[in-house]
Amino acid sequence: MAAKYIAVFCHFIPPGIWEAVYVIEGLMKQPVSMRAANVCGDTQAQAATVFAFTHLSGIHLLPRIRNWKDLKLSRPGGKRYRHIDGLFGEKADWKLIRTHWKDLMQVALSIQAGKISSAALLRRLGSENRQSKLYLAAHALGRVVRTLFLLDWISNAPLRQAVTATTNKVECYHGFVKWLSFGGEVIAENDPDEQQKQIRYTDLLAAAVILQNAIDMERIIEDLKREGWQITDADLASFSPYLTPGIQRFGEYRLDMNRPVEACIAEARKRWRGGAGAAVEPLPAQKAMEA
Repeated sequence: MAAKYIAVFCHFIPPGIWEAVYVIEGLMKQPVSMRAANVCGDTQAQAATVFAFTHLSGIHLLPRIRNWKDLKLSRPGGKRYRHIDGLFGEKADWKLIRTHWKDLMQVALSIQAGKISSAALLRRLGSENRQSKLYLAAHALGRVVRTLFLLDWISNAPLRQAVTATTNKVECYHGFVKWLSFGGEVIAENDPDEQQKQIRYTDLLAAAVILQNAIDMERIIEDLKREGWQITDADLASFSPYLTPGIQRFGEYRLDMNRPVEACIAEARKRWRGGAGAAVEPLPAQKAMEA
């Protein structure tokens, strides 16, 4: 999910597995002009092999890990630490990482080129053959990267607040999508194509409602300003486009194809076409909410 309150991609995955194995897959396949530099997630995004291949792909993985105290950090060498030595476990296997570095890079490049499915690879590395050298090297590298992240996590309060705020936004989006889902959140179809359609159509509906909410909020804010109300960025930062009171989920739906395009959308479309994929400037209310 992007920082602009909308879902960048969605994918139906089988139940009973950690969705972390699909993180790289979704990011690599997105036809967007900008790749994500930072990716937040929950506990299920913290697998060591996922840390390894996101690192090799230039992605900074920032999971909100539950019970992180149960994880042992990789000791960089034989050094001991006065106050935090109990956090460290075995020494990092630098020799194994160096030996298979080219193999790991080759796999990472193959994933980026679409030659290998990262989901299938990470599933196999995570469950089928834990004695393979590639798995051991990826796991060793991932533990090192995760160690650096955890040391930053426990000492950096702004980082924890930022990751928590982002993951909370994602949970709010999930609740918003569930509210919009017709017939409840249970997918009755047993056909994978139909399941994928239901997820994507619901996300498309959510994006349309979010856009309309943002436009309505922008109009109301401008009206209040004209009436003399002082509205600060701090006020706007508490708003969210996941509003439902003014939405009628069930009833008659009519599309007015002759309705003029909103001025802000027309302007954004003009800039997009003229800039050959340049970033679209968000609405002022969006800017403040994203702050």
